[in-house]
Amino acid sequence: MKFLFDLFPVILFFIAFKVSGIYVATAVAIAATFAQIGWLLARGRKVDTMLWVSLAIIVVFGGATLLLQDETFIKWKPTVLYWLFGAVLAGATLFFRKNLIRKLMEEQISLPDRVWGQLNASWIGFFAVMGVANLYVAFSFSTDIWVNFKLFGGMGLMLVFVVGQSLMLAKYIEEEKK
Repeated sequence: MKFLFDLFPVILFFIAFKVSGIYVATAVAIAATFAQIGWLLARGRKVDTMLWVSLAIIVVFGGATLLLQDETFIKWKPTVLYWLFGAVLAGATLFFRKNLIRKLMEEQISLPDRVWGQLNASWIGFFAVMGVANLYVAFSFSTDIWVNFKLFGGMGLMLVFVVGQSLMLAKYIEEEKK
C-alpha cells in the first residue's frame, strides 16, 4: 500500500498527461503531492522527509513549468530528486561517517560493515544513473515517450534494481537464520 501511495502523484501525472497534456499533468502532480501530505497530517501520521523534499521540488520545478509554460523544468524534476537522494547518501557517508541505508534497514537485516558500504554505494550509483537516464530520455525523445519512461521505465528499473539488491542480500538472510 505504501508503494502505491508513494506512486499516487506519478500515476495521476501520467493519466492527466494522456488526457490533457503536460501543463494540466504538472498541476495535477502538484495538487496530488499536497493531497498526500494533507491526508497523512489529517490521519495524525508522520510525513517522511522524502515526501517534504518531493513536495518542495515539485512546487519549484512544476511551478516554473506552469508559470513560464516551459516543460523543460518538469522534465528536470526527477533528475534533481534522484541526484539529491544520491548526494544525501554520499554526503552522509563522506562528511558524517553515517550510512543512511544501514540506518534505514539495520533493524530488518544484519550485514557485515563491508556489505553495508557496498549497499550504500550501489544506491548512490543507482540514483546517479537514474538521473542521467531521465535527462537522456527527456531531451532525446518526445514528451510522450518521457512520460511513459517516467512511470514505466523508472518503475521497471527500480524493480530490477531492488530485486538485484534482494538477491545479493539473500545469502546474508540465510546465514542469519542458521
